[in-house]
Amino acid sequence: MVTEAAPGGDAVDVGRGLTAGQVARRVELGLTNDVPVRASRSVWDIVRGNVFTRINAIFGVLFVIIMTTGYWLDGMFGLLIVANSVVGMVQELRAKRTLDRLSIVGQVRPVVRRDGTAAERAPDEIVADDVIEVGAGDQVVVDGVLVEAVALEVDESLLTGESDPVVKQVGDPVMSGSFVAAGNGVYRATKVGREAYAARLAAEAGRFTLVNSQLRNGINTILKVITYLLVPAGALSIYNQLSGDQALPEALRGMVAALVPMVPEGLVLITSIAFAIGVVRLGRRQCLVNELPAIEGLARVDVVCADKTGTLTENTLRLAEVRRLTGDDVAPVLAALAAADPRPNASLEAVRVAHPDSPQWTIEAVAPFSSARKWSGVSFGGGHGHWVLGAPDVLLTPEHPALADADTIGARGLRVLLLGRVDSRVDSEGAPGPVTAVALVVLEQTVRPDAASTLDFFAAQDVTVKVISGDNPRSVAAVAGSLGLPGAENPVDARNLPTEQEDLASTVDSGTVFGRVTPAQKRAMVGALQERGHTVAMTGDGVNDVLALKDADIGVAMGAGSPATRSVAQIVLLDNRFATLPHVVAEGRRVIGNIERVANLFLTKTVYSVLLALMVGIPGLIGLEALPYPFLPRHVTITGWFTIGLPAFVLSLAPNHERARTGFVRRVMRMAVPAGAVIAVACFVSYLLAYAGTASTDAERVRASTAALITLIASALWVLAVVARPYAWWKIALITVMAGASVLMFVLPPARALFLLDPSDTRQVGVALVCAAAAIVLIELSWRLGNRLTAR
Repeated sequence: MVTEAAPGGDAVDVGRGLTAGQVARRVELGLTNDVPVRASRSVWDIVRGNVFTRINAIFGVLFVIIMTTGYWLDGMFGLLIVANSVVGMVQELRAKRTLDRLSIVGQVRPVVRRDGTAAERAPDEIVADDVIEVGAGDQVVVDGVLVEAVALEVDESLLTGESDPVVKQVGDPVMSGSFVAAGNGVYRATKVGREAYAARLAAEAGRFTLVNSQLRNGINTILKVITYLLVPAGALSIYNQLSGDQALPEALRGMVAALVPMVPEGLVLITSIAFAIGVVRLGRRQCLVNELPAIEGLARVDVVCADKTGTLTENTLRLAEVRRLTGDDVAPVLAALAAADPRPNASLEAVRVAHPDSPQWTIEAVAPFSSARKWSGVSFGGGHGHWVLGAPDVLLTPEHPALADADTIGARGLRVLLLGRVDSRVDSEGAPGPVTAVALVVLEQTVRPDAASTLDFFAAQDVTVKVISGDNPRSVAAVAGSLGLPGAENPVDARNLPTEQEDLASTVDSGTVFGRVTPAQKRAMVGALQERGHTVAMTGDGVNDVLALKDADIGVAMGAGSPATRSVAQIVLLDNRFATLPHVVAEGRRVIGNIERVANLFLTKTVYSVLLALMVGIPGLIGLEALPYPFLPRHVTITGWFTIGLPAFVLSLAPNHERARTGFVRRVMRMAVPAGAVIAVACFVSYLLAYAGTASTDAERVRASTAALITLIASALWVLAVVARPYAWWKIALITVMAGASVLMFVLPPARALFLLDPSDTRQVGVALVCAAAAIVLIELSWRLGNRLTAR
């Protein structure tokens, strides 16, 4: 068959595809599918996004102010500009490399005809007028026009929202982003590159971003509140320091020291790093994260809906037995049925392997397998009849005696298909009609060796697993029961599921094993669970799983699954191992749980910094004696390193198996606000008791500042100790090292000289420690009370 190719200006033989010369001409004309593998940020975007930030701008201005005073050591916080930028860039670049590498491995590779040979090619190798073959489960990667079609049904629900597959004929258009639900065909590419719909779809679906993240939204809400607090606190601090009798350089130092700790400079950085490291860690397990918020969603999952085939069992099947119900010789029929499908599914492939010698029968009509119909069929010429192969309980009447045999076999965990003869063509209206049972085809499937341990992990983590399959309910229950899944003894036949949404939600919520589920029902079941407040992860590998994967909170596809499932899933397990999923869930919980931990540290610092600035500034504002800010910039910088920065980085990488919950902002503020208020009051009291007034000497002011700093560091270290619970040896070591480094700062003469500290007044040091002890008691009480309120 020859068709005119308008863009290239030459004729294309669709039977053989483009020639090498025709491909070269189209490449010269720029008619290529020049779409990036994924829309990850460019290196320049990553650099710009990490350097030119609001926090870096604030610190940059304050750094310049300190440099003008000549006290360069007080500008140590300027190192945060470098640290924030470098660490963020390195981690995001690592994540980008991991994502891009895995995207190439996991990308859809369409079968393209060229020079008479059909072979898989990368999407970016496709040119205009390429001839592309598609079968069930394949994604349409570029827009085109059909030149061949055999019972082809295309699902365009991802584009139009219409769930019913559309029957396509030769000459009909096909759009990228749709996928083949049944049958097979060949189309000629008409729109490639950025003209095709797939380019826009991929740009939106594969972007390296944190959009629609509950965690990120919570942090943004907190930062917005902090911004409102910074304005009055910062203005008061500036007024207080510049209106006193201090020299300008001293006033500027106090002002900068008050403003620097108000900014939670590491919170956004630690969040980005935690997500990026999560991507890298999952990448090492051959897990491709198509959408970054999926890591957060995994931490919230409490229900996993798993398909049986390809998830609990291996994706390959073996023909175990053919039980003849009549005297017909079924071997040639089975061989002919398998040979009639150029892209056989796992069941037909098992039949083909067992019966490779196909008779040369003429094919008059084909009904490809569909998950909705649950049968396939072929009409042969020459008097060889019309044959169907599919689910016995779908093709036979309920009272048929063969159903009892099929049910008994299925109860052993085997897959049973019925080979039957029908009276009319399989593509006629109302097909298949009455079916004469000829044989039961028994297929054996191997349970994955790691499936039981995976289910045990989810049970231990309070994650409910529901097995949703298109197979016979008793067969599915037998497999699930062999793995020890609770509730497997009561399988549900999806054909009896209620249609009312509330009744459906109740049935799905209480059930564990579901059989004979259609693709539309899978989608409805996921939605019903979500309406009950569950966060649902859906795993699958077949075209029948696409709609449910798309609607689930987290869609998880197997790498060997159909291209359509891989394209809509947020997570792709390239190693095809269900046992990888616990590591994926654990990584999500680690990321989210640890971000919540470190958020407590950063926000506690912000609260006590803002309140302390207000307490120091208000006396001067109401006409009382103005107080200089108790700390120097170098003090707050080193305090931040020892009590927040370094510990937060370590804690953000620690294991954490607690399931993420909603209410992130409320829980964090419940800890940070009272702890920050207690620390601010304790520091202020300690400072007032040690401060000798405006007539004090520089040495007396240093001793007063030292006393306040002792109270601050001791109290902040206790917040670290609270956040680090429950303890492990390395957490105790972390707290000990940070406390030891803080003590050395006050003990070692070089450190005292460097940081302008003087702990020589034992009375003031004693008062500072008493204030710190009182703060520790109050922090502990507020933490325990907060836990009780959270539990309620």
